[in-house]
Amino acid sequence: MKNKAIFLDRDGVLNHEINDYICRVEDFEVLEYQIQPLKRFYDEGYLLIIITNQGGIALKRYTEEGLAMMHQLLFDAFEQQGAKIIHAYHCPHHPTVSEPCNCRKPLSGMLLEAIATYDIDPALSVMIGDKPRDVEAANGVGVKGILIEPDQQIDYDQVKAVLNS
Repeated sequence: MKNKAIFLDRDGVLNHEINDYICRVEDFEVLEYQIQPLKRFYDEGYLLIIITNQGGIALKRYTEEGLAMMHQLLFDAFEQQGAKIIHAYHCPHHPTVSEPCNCRKPLSGMLLEAIATYDIDPALSVMIGDKPRDVEAANGVGVKGILIEPDQQIDYDQVKAVLNS
């Protein structure tokens, strides 16, 4: 049987978004209130996977090492409350300085990689994001997309309704 997943944009969904980029680890603020609704899905067998554009790397605003430290803060916050994010996919490219890639949302490359790696059934999965490009990337691979406002609390019942539709 294939796995099911909750794919999550990062900035504005799992952590507070500041301007265009969070460049310093000390500015990275986990939205703790997102953990409980996502833990419910984790407890129901959903894989929690981050899918995030991180063009600030290509723009030299922060490094892969700094990004890894920010992701570790997220992983730790979830694990402290009994949930686990199994992977954080990121696109380090930026269209102004990088060659075209297939990973930068609204393209679906990161989702395709996660689906293949973790044997995920797109029809049983959703992507939660705060930008139309998140939904577009999800829809590109048959995953239902849910658009929320930046820093809006994830509504478990709303997500469940989309999953069951």
